Amino acid sequence: MADDAMKTDVQLPVATDLKKPRPKKAPEFPILERRNWLIHLHYIRKDYETCKAIIKEQLHETQGMCEYAVYVQALIMRLEGKIQQSLELFQSCAILNPKSSDNLKQVARSLFLLGKHKAAIEVYNEAARLNQKDWEISHNLGVCYIYTKDFKSADEQLNLALQLNKHDLTYSMLGKIHLLQGDTEKAIDVYKSAVEFSPENTELLTTLGLLYMQLGKYQKAFEHLGNALTYDPNNFKAILAAGSMMQTHGDYDVAMNKYRVAAYSVPESPPLWNNIGMCFFGKKKYVAAISCLKRANYLSPFDWKILYNLGLVHLTMQQYASAFHFLSAAINLRPRMSQLYMLLAVALTNLDDADNARRSHEQAVQLDESNPLVNLNFAVFLYNQGDKKAALLQFQEMERKVNTQVENNSSTEFDPEMVEMAQKLAGALQAGENFYWSKPGKDGKTSQRSSSSKPSSSQQPLGTNQALGQAMSSAAGYSKSMQMSTEPEADVSRAPSPPTVPPGDPEEEEEEEETAKLTEKKSKPKAVAE
Repeated sequence: MADDAMKTDVQLPVATDLKKPRPKKAPEFPILERRNWLIHLHYIRKDYETCKAIIKEQLHETQGMCEYAVYVQALIMRLEGKIQQSLELFQSCAILNPKSSDNLKQVARSLFLLGKHKAAIEVYNEAARLNQKDWEISHNLGVCYIYTKDFKSADEQLNLALQLNKHDLTYSMLGKIHLLQGDTEKAIDVYKSAVEFSPENTELLTTLGLLYMQLGKYQKAFEHLGNALTYDPNNFKAILAAGSMMQTHGDYDVAMNKYRVAAYSVPESPPLWNNIGMCFFGKKKYVAAISCLKRANYLSPFDWKILYNLGLVHLTMQQYASAFHFLSAAINLRPRMSQLYMLLAVALTNLDDADNARRSHEQAVQLDESNPLVNLNFAVFLYNQGDKKAALLQFQEMERKVNTQVENNSSTEFDPEMVEMAQKLAGALQAGENFYWSKPGKDGKTSQRSSSSKPSSSQQPLGTNQALGQAMSSAAGYSKSMQMSTEPEADVSRAPSPPTVPPGDPEEEEEEEETAKLTEKKSKPKAVAE
């Protein structure tokens, strides 16, 4: 019995060891989040079909309660262009987790993409209350305010975003606000700060260079465009802008080399072929110019600058019907530009349609506010038609515009050819010695398009109204006139007009002999950087 008791005592510990619980398995994830890692993995790999299959299975198991699966499904819907469906899914996420600012940001983003900017602003403001230190919310609020034309609020939100976190995109949008308000100087200050923050951003460097071009500060413009090309030699906008500057100063061969580089990266660019065409025009290769401009017109048939240039080149080649065709098309696209009507009048004059030419001149004068050339050409036309009284009125209006320009900027210079024609017209009209250019030492070079005169072997009236406008080139972003001097083109004057005074008056005949030796030639083409 004692032995049995001892055996029992020995076996007790063994029985106790057998009852110890086994180690538990690793805890399983809650069923709602079980496949989130797999969904995320396929999403970042852009394997959207597999991702959508896993999401469908996950939502089926969780009865649509998995927030992350719904969120990723909404992102995929947006990428596929299904904005309304993505909006509904993001709203479901916001219901599942109303305290998440990320969900509200995505709801607002979908509203923005649908063009519902005011609704997007309300949701962004609600998200901002949940997270006041998110720069992205302030940035997107600023963008929404831009679309609603509330530039003051947009400026405040974008500056707040920059205080929270400086970002290239925010600087760009802030600069655009100042440009929309017409404050180029403030826009330049913003882009300068942006370049200091991100000196290797070629978009910012190019934009800053274009703004300096717009203000006529070509040295600074070239410096920033050069820096942009240093970081990205194939930057199309910078190449086009730099080439336009070289073209402006008559360096056609250097500009063509720049355009050749750009043609490799963007061979179907209308502004590029427009500029190449005007380089050929400056080199007097008119057939090549028309070929390039026709290609640009084919690529962009509704670009008025290309049509303008085609009209200009056809005028130079004395193809007045073709010039009329392209200038009429340009006027349909740009009906408020006085210079187009002036050139149309030139074409009509050479097509012997004096009545419509006069109407076109009158429209140009009505639209123009500051260009004395428009009135000068109209005065020459009226003088050739024998209407000296009306010609004198236009001449006086031209003189008023000249005096206004000089008062506003004492360093204003005018084309000597324009000055010469104005002086001879003043003598023919007996405008008197009070005329601005009758004073010594006032003749200068130009920032205007002009008409000009030259001696002729046969007696003709005071010119044939052949002044041509500025050639248009493009520089990738902003519109501003930049003048470009080239060699004068061939004479394109037409046959003599009928006498403007009755025969038999000795004084008038003597005056006519003095003015009949004058004939107007085509003035120099100039480039406009866009």
